[in-house]
Amino acid sequence: MLRIAINGYGRIGRAVLRALFERGLEQQIQLIAINDLGDHPTLVHLTRFDSTFGRFPGHIELHEASMQVNDQSIELLREREVLNLPWQRLGIDLVLECSGKLKKRDLAAQHLSAGASRVLLSHPMDSADLTVVYGVNHEQLADQQIVSNASCTTNCLAPLVKVLHQAVGIRQGLINTVHSYTNDQNLLDKTHSDLYRARAAAVSMIPTSTGAAKTIGLVLPELAGRLDGLSVRVPTQNVSLLDLTFSAERPASREAINEALRQGAQQLPSGVMECNQLPLVSSDFNGYPTSCVVDLNHTRVQGELVKVLAWYDNEWAFANRMLDVSLAWPKPQ
Repeated sequence: MLRIAINGYGRIGRAVLRALFERGLEQQIQLIAINDLGDHPTLVHLTRFDSTFGRFPGHIELHEASMQVNDQSIELLREREVLNLPWQRLGIDLVLECSGKLKKRDLAAQHLSAGASRVLLSHPMDSADLTVVYGVNHEQLADQQIVSNASCTTNCLAPLVKVLHQAVGIRQGLINTVHSYTNDQNLLDKTHSDLYRARAAAVSMIPTSTGAAKTIGLVLPELAGRLDGLSVRVPTQNVSLLDLTFSAERPASREAINEALRQGAQQLPSGVMECNQLPLVSSDFNGYPTSCVVDLNHTRVQGELVKVLAWYDNEWAFANRMLDVSLAWPKPQ
């Protein structure tokens, strides 16, 4: 039994809890504690009711400093200092670091000093022992202590470019992720370090940056420096669309590209990549657990240039991969 704790109970933290129970993983993963600075009644309410995924399909109740989810009791903590967290007392094997605030290695390592054996980050970190995308390089998981689960966009991009690079070779490429707004943006115009994200999220398409193209080199070193990109935040609350355009090293037809994508998807673990030819839109993928769903209808080829589109639920799929990586990571002996 893997004993985990969640630090930072926002969109990803709550999605991880929901996915854990909806997938019936309680016999493999025991969620021991959640640490968040929010008050306990609010945390419980936001677990029970979710504007994106609906009501939690189970029993949830607050008991003083714990939350009961079905038959399981989860300790609720409200500790600002990571070093003061009771991971040693609680026997925590793995902390899912979902606060988004511990961007440097020395900060993430405070979980280890507090008694946890390992840390899985819900954000990219160059100085992590390993940046992992489940289904692409998770076989490299071994005795690392601090691992990054990359980003939601990288989890969509990595299996896609792995398959395409094997099939036709990627000389260089650009990505645009048409991304639903997130809590890093403002509901109304307000100061922000990124003047694009300072603008009201629900009324504009907002060009901004994405780190996915850079992070891909940490997952697939053979593609380091070959991709660049940007993001356009759009007024939808969930589900995003990856738009990849690249120069192929070996020419191929649209049909050959799509067939390579079909075959490649079948060779990856379940939940990593699928291909779709139905005329679907973003809302059709809300709550969909697959990291990358290629829309074969929109593959385009013009000479050596290839364009491929892929859908991903930027919350739910990523949270599910956090759990998959947790299970795939061998426990220390």
